[in-house]
Formats: sequence, C-alpha cells, structure tokens
Amino acid sequence: MKKQTIDTKPAGPKPWYDPRVRSIFFQIVAIALVFWGGWTLVDNTLANMESRGISTGFGFLEETAGFGIIMSLIPYDATMSYGRTFWVGLTNTLLVSAMGIVAATILGFIIGVARLSSNWLVAKVSLVYIEVIRNIPLLLQIFFWYFAVLGALPSPRQSIDVGGTMFLNNRGLYVPEPLTQDGFGLVWGAILVAIAAVVGIRIWAKKRQVATGQIFPTFKVGVAILVLLPALAYFAAGGPLQWEFPELKGFNFRGGITIIPELAALWLALSLYTASFIAEIVRSGILSVSKGQTEASKALGLPNGLTLRLVVIPQAMRVIIPPLTSQYLNLAKNSSLATAIGYPDLVAVFMGTTLNQTGQAVEVVAITMAVYLTISLSISLFMNIYNRAVAIKER
Repeated sequence: MKKQTIDTKPAGPKPWYDPRVRSIFFQIVAIALVFWGGWTLVDNTLANMESRGISTGFGFLEETAGFGIIMSLIPYDATMSYGRTFWVGLTNTLLVSAMGIVAATILGFIIGVARLSSNWLVAKVSLVYIEVIRNIPLLLQIFFWYFAVLGALPSPRQSIDVGGTMFLNNRGLYVPEPLTQDGFGLVWGAILVAIAAVVGIRIWAKKRQVATGQIFPTFKVGVAILVLLPALAYFAAGGPLQWEFPELKGFNFRGGITIIPELAALWLALSLYTASFIAEIVRSGILSVSKGQTEASKALGLPNGLTLRLVVIPQAMRVIIPPLTSQYLNLAKNSSLATAIGYPDLVAVFMGTTLNQTGQAVEVVAITMAVYLTISLSISLFMNIYNRAVAIKER
C-alpha cells in the first residue's frame, strides 16, 4: 500500500488580506465612484437643460458679440465673435497677473530683507507695511486705489503734464507709443543674439569660477551687451522706430498708449497685497540659514551685499520657493476681483457679459474654470522646475 503524504506547508494568506490587493481594489472603487458621480451630474444637467429648451454646445463662440471692450491687447471690435472676447479677457488676465507677479516679487524681496535690517527705522517701517497691508481685505484695497486715489485725479483738460509727452488724469495714463518701421527686424535679431550671448557668458563664468575660483563680472558685461548690441543694430538699420505722442482732441486724448485706471488700480492692489506676504516668506527663509554661514563669510572678508547674494539667499531659496509658489497662485486667482472695478479680465468679459448675452452658463463657466486651472498648473510646473534647478546639490 502507498503511504498517503500529508502537506504540512502552511496555507498562504488569502488575497483579501494582502495590502496591495486591497489598495488596488479600493482605488478602482474610488475611481469608479468618481466617474459615476461625474456622469450622473452631466446627464442630469443635460436633461434639465433640454427640458427647459436651453441649447448646449460651443457654437455660440462663433456668433457676433455686439459689445465693446475698453481695453484689448489684440485687435477687437463689436463685430467680432464671442470666441474673440474669450481671448481678449484671457490676455488681459495674463497681463495683470504677470505684472503683479513681477512687481510683488521685487517689492516683497526688498521689504523682506529690510525687515531684518540693523537700521531700526527701516526695520520698523517694513514691519508696519507688512502688518497694515496684509490685514486689509484685498477688495477694499482695490477700491481704495480706484476710487480714492486714481478717481481723484483731474479731468483730461486739467491733466498732469509730464515733460509734454505723458499725461495723467482720471481716465488713465497716456504715454508715447513706439511704431516700428521696415528694418526693425534687425534690432529684434540683435536682442535675441544679445540674450543668447548673456546666457552663454553666465554659464561659462560659472564653470570658470568653479574651476579657478575667479569671479567674472557677469552682470556688468551682460548689461553692456544687452544695451550696446541692439543699439548698434538700431543705428545700422537707420533708426527704424517712430513715436506716436498722445494729443488732447475734444474731451479726451488720442494716440499713444493708454493705461486705463482699472488696470493700474488692480495691479497696484495685487502687487502691494501679495508683496506683504512674500516679504514674510523671504524673512523666514533668511532666518532659516544658519548664522554660522554669515559669520564664515564675514571671516573671509565678504561685504554684507555679497554675503546676502552669494551665501544667504541661495540657501534660503529652498525654504522660500514652495510658499512663494502659493502666493503666485493666489495672485493669479485674485485677479478675478477685477470685475469689481470693471477691468475687462476673463471673468468680467467672458463669464460676465458673454454669459449674460448667450445664456450658455455651463459652457462658459466650464471654460473659465479650465483656464484658471491651466494657469495654476502652469505656474506650479514652472516653479517646481525652478526649485529643482536652484536646489542645493550634495557633492
């Protein structure tokens, strides 16, 4: 007789008790619920719109808009389509956001450094600015600049004359407009070559400093190249640039470039408000750097300016960049408050006037949300790339 063998190996764990299996299962369930909820929402919305006789789709973007816009970076008039109003609003939003980010960054860094100044007056003035500006609602600051400051300027006939070429009144700032002529392409080419040359010199100077320890005056040489090369191209092309100066005709100025008060008020409020938060971020980043680093640089004889620029700030950036990214995102989204004073941004032009005239609420709101999401993700992507580029790398 054959002996029966008994398998004494312990039974393996059941799949349900495997953490990986449960993890995958719950993720699949969660994704399925999200898709089901989204489909239910879309289906109910379409059914309700159909029952009320509301048309759907994006065909309305090709219809004539029939309304004017006070400011446009691209050609636009009332005979153009609603799709054109979208691009007008988008470019205006990107303009004020970009201007605000640049101004808030510069001002925030200056105030953040001044906050740590050994000069008592400078430090206290910076503290007062931060505490006052960041504790007043942004909307109130926009109203202050628009109604109390810019709205109090004189009328066009009593404009503030700046050198006979620029005029400031309650309808905006009027400045000369440069008009390029034939041959100006040579100047643009020189500008691009100058930028490429500066980038190349900076890379070369950095490698040279690592190899030899010698510092090359990159900033001075870069500025000289950026100024002299386009200037030589300009004169070589025969000065292909003319200026159109604003002139008072009737009740308002004609010609030149007009910076409307809505843009100025929104830009000032966004920049000053965001700069107060950036200043505290910069201060905390600087304080995160060990004092031993500063003491070591002083022992080597470095002046305070070079110590801050070459030793402290590069190490502080790893602390500064993540919250700085959040402030950039807040500024871009806060620009939607422009509708309160009539600045023609995406919300005011597209989600305001266009939505009211077409009644395509779902499509317009969805497009607007997608645009702000794209802007935010783009800012985050750029800042993450920059963060990796400036991160301290261990040898």
